[in-house]
Amino acid sequence: MARQQKHFDRSFNIGLLHPRFWGTWLAIAVLFIFGLMPAVIRDPIAKLMAKLVIRIAHKPINIARINISKCFPDKTSIEVEQLIKQNVDAFVLALLSQAELLLRSNNHLKRRVKLHGFEHVQQVRAEGHPIIFIMPHVWPIDYAGLRLNLEIPMVSMAKAHRNGLFNWFSNRLRSCLGARIYMREAGIRALLAELKNDFSFFYLPDEDLGPEQSVITPFFATTKATIPVVGRLAKAGNAKVMPVTIGYNYQARCFDLTVLPALDPDSMNSKESEALVLNQIVEQVINAYPEQYMWFLKILKTRPEGELKIY
Repeated sequence: MARQQKHFDRSFNIGLLHPRFWGTWLAIAVLFIFGLMPAVIRDPIAKLMAKLVIRIAHKPINIARINISKCFPDKTSIEVEQLIKQNVDAFVLALLSQAELLLRSNNHLKRRVKLHGFEHVQQVRAEGHPIIFIMPHVWPIDYAGLRLNLEIPMVSMAKAHRNGLFNWFSNRLRSCLGARIYMREAGIRALLAELKNDFSFFYLPDEDLGPEQSVITPFFATTKATIPVVGRLAKAGNAKVMPVTIGYNYQARCFDLTVLPALDPDSMNSKESEALVLNQIVEQVINAYPEQYMWFLKILKTRPEGELKIY
């Protein structure tokens, strides 16, 4: 039996022209048009379209409302709804902008993403370490990954989309600077092999993957299940772990990407301590730009024993 491929194939195949994908091709064409627009024109359009999204996206907005209320119980209902509005604005802006990552030049990407704290990366790279960047699910995460990929070799891991054409498009975009995009099924071994080949990558620790192998620790005003694997992975791959924040500056019409100093490996010397540290990093990244986080994810799905489900 042939060995299953563990990374996404970014090459074009004739099957992507099947009539069932014609609607997706139309959507991609629209994204290309927006990707070529200057931000001064695109941003106001995104704000207008966000108002429509708020009216029709009832289920994800309700999930966001639950998450925000659980994490920030001191927020009034008006403050919660305001954050949701800002969050939808950020989502639509990132969606309409993302094709520019594939269409525009590297110099354009540098202008659109202002990189701060890169001296921390240079220091650990000079010491011979690859890097595990820690960032939760934020809307402009592709901007962060590609901007860093301009400076250092990177790989990534993504969940496959059901739509084959959108799957090809999104992974073509993420790998446009040469990065290999692994399927989630490839597992930790694939990432460890890349660390040993001096490739760095983003690790997203905020997704709730169920109670198996997870540790439930404090998260804002509630608790969250987190899989503590980064510490062992970093040790085995001789890597440093560095948190990253990114957010959109509406006045300057650019993203601010900040790499924070490497974590102390001793802070993750047990599964419990690592899960707590990862949750604290997620809090730190969210607090930097709370409107940029993907609040619609069911990040609080796993509850402590005896606590009722919240979704």
